[in-house]
Amino acid sequence: MSLQSLILIGGPTASGKSALAMRLARQVKGSIINADAMQIYAGLPTLTAQPEPEDRAEIPHFLYETCDAAEASSAGKWLAQARDVIAQVRAAGRTPIVVGGTGLYFEALRGGLANIPPIPDEVRTQAENLYAAWGEEKFRAALALLDPESAGRIERNDRQRLIRAYTVAAHTGKALSAWHKGGAEKDVQAETHLLLPPREELYAACDKRLLTMIERGAMAEVEALMARGLSPALPAMKILGVREIAAYLRGEIGLDEAIAKAQQMTRNYAKRQMTWFRNRWKR
Repeated sequence: MSLQSLILIGGPTASGKSALAMRLARQVKGSIINADAMQIYAGLPTLTAQPEPEDRAEIPHFLYETCDAAEASSAGKWLAQARDVIAQVRAAGRTPIVVGGTGLYFEALRGGLANIPPIPDEVRTQAENLYAAWGEEKFRAALALLDPESAGRIERNDRQRLIRAYTVAAHTGKALSAWHKGGAEKDVQAETHLLLPPREELYAACDKRLLTMIERGAMAEVEALMARGLSPALPAMKILGVREIAAYLRGEIGLDEAIAKAQQMTRNYAKRQMTWFRNRWKR
């Protein structure tokens, strides 16, 4: 299926992507489609900085809060949904505007996601246990034996992608890098917008956003999430701010410390996103 005439808006958290999407949607009669792996989880609209209710009322929005926090989504699942929504938007005579900060989702949409077989939960659990027992250095060395290209390419402290590369290679017998090289047809022609604000400006926006989230009810969202007793290994439990606010709610740290740590984690995440988009995004 050809996916021509798309508008893609990418960039790090707090860079102004949603505001740009709204402006473009008004200009071109567009509908907005989420491409952020955090915003697909239900029950955390404040903590994941989802579009405001008034924006959703004005412009059609899709693929927000489509996954329960007890589930683990994937780029493959998102891609299947995104293709259906894009077709739906076009059938309604509107322009699809895909916006988010998850680079793998954009790679998937633009044809970079290979048809990798599903990885069983037990394989991922085993890899997570190895990472916890060995630490990053030893785990990366083990990955290098299976997939040296991924082991050399994935940045430090990127636990999620290291584990992903390891599980794919261990389960399929084929390196993730090899799967990607033999990936799907690159059939997307799109107008692209990449937002990369100056670093200090972006970090200040990240810090301010975290404070705004606290003011608007992020504590209650985390408290409700904690009450469900979900596994800390689930992606929703790793959403920025969840761990730090949860530690505060358990009385383990003070509020100022929780906020400072969450702000630092957000800045670190934004930095990784900036690096990814600079290296992988084709303007």
